[in-house]
Amino acid sequence: MKKMLHTILAAVLIVASMACPSQVRAESGGEFQPMLDTDTECEITVIGSYSNFEALEAEFDSFNEFYPNVELSYFKPDDYNNMLETILESNDAPNIFFSYPWMIGNEKYQTVFDHMEDLSDPQLGLDLECLRSSLLSYDADGQLLMVPIFIRNYGMLVNNDLFEKEGLQVPATWEELLNVCEAFIGKGYDSPMMGYSADPSGCMMNTLVYPEVVAALDGDTELLQAANALEPSAGECMRLGLESMMQLIEKGYINMEKCGEIGDNYSEVILRFFEGDVPMMICTGDIVSGTAKRESQSEAFSESPFTYYFAPVPLSEAGGYFVGSPSVEFSVNKTCDDLDMTNEFMRFLVTREELNKMAAIKRLVTPTTDLSFDSVYEPFSKIPAERVLSPGMMGIMDPLAVQVRNAAYLVGTGSMTVDEAISQYGSLTV
Repeated sequence: MKKMLHTILAAVLIVASMACPSQVRAESGGEFQPMLDTDTECEITVIGSYSNFEALEAEFDSFNEFYPNVELSYFKPDDYNNMLETILESNDAPNIFFSYPWMIGNEKYQTVFDHMEDLSDPQLGLDLECLRSSLLSYDADGQLLMVPIFIRNYGMLVNNDLFEKEGLQVPATWEELLNVCEAFIGKGYDSPMMGYSADPSGCMMNTLVYPEVVAALDGDTELLQAANALEPSAGECMRLGLESMMQLIEKGYINMEKCGEIGDNYSEVILRFFEGDVPMMICTGDIVSGTAKRESQSEAFSESPFTYYFAPVPLSEAGGYFVGSPSVEFSVNKTCDDLDMTNEFMRFLVTREELNKMAAIKRLVTPTTDLSFDSVYEPFSKIPAERVLSPGMMGIMDPLAVQVRNAAYLVGTGSMTVDEAISQYGSLTV
């Protein structure tokens, strides 16, 4: 009997040692359990396009509680997008690097993709089920080469105190938006809506138009295929968004001259909003992420603080959309040193708890399924499911998005009419 018990116990231990990391985590109640020697000494480097990344550095500290001798670091190389291929081919190649959906299908980044590990391998133990499936992009071979870390969405910062002061309600439909803007104009506001307009990259015109284009393509497979193929006839998908944008500009609800005074599409957008006289500042969630840190940097906000939040722009009678797509994804360099420990860190990071924690610190939307929001994003949590759209899941490719961005900029700045931009879809350049 003793021999039998020893044999059974040995078999159980062998099976346990062979279990995949995700099984071990599930059996431990969801808590992270180290799978490697915790005395391991090595270095793991993450590179990306952020100037600083406090949220990730906080994760480094948490990981070191399990692996105290693993040195983790983050840095931003100069000219990240153009230098990434060279860096991955160098002797100092990183373990983990930022990747983006717009790289997909771009031949310029083929070497970069050759370095990416398949993160869907169950032996790696990443908790992919905690991520919204609409954010995951698998290649033709079924490989998952990027995992979303943060989500970008489109909307407007709303000065809630101004609305209360003027006795107005934050608009939820197109008609309400027009009425509210007209009311603010009547009360002496120069530009009820503002945003960065000086350059097509990150301009508020695209922030207005793009969600409406995504909505126009949703469920229309034939139109989407034509738009991805850059066929001129597909330009009609931009009409509603472009016409709505121009209506706001022509009525003076968006004063383009005032918008042109904003020097960049990040810090200056935030600081201009904190001046306290802009009811609605059109921007993306990437800009919202910098608001908390800049509250103390704004003399006007420090002297007269106000409540604000991020809301969808309602360009249709049914309201606005939550168009969410990855703003940053992580990829693992499969040829890096210490790949096992690199994957161990990814197993630690890609969980509901850690990703939500990072999103909270960075003040961005989490990619996890629970859709937990910072309070500033609270209006987006109320958008019905049918108005939550994922460009990646729909199959919208980057060349399509570039054409929309160029059209929005050209029309918004008066370089083209709506009809001209639509007819020249597929060949629009800035």
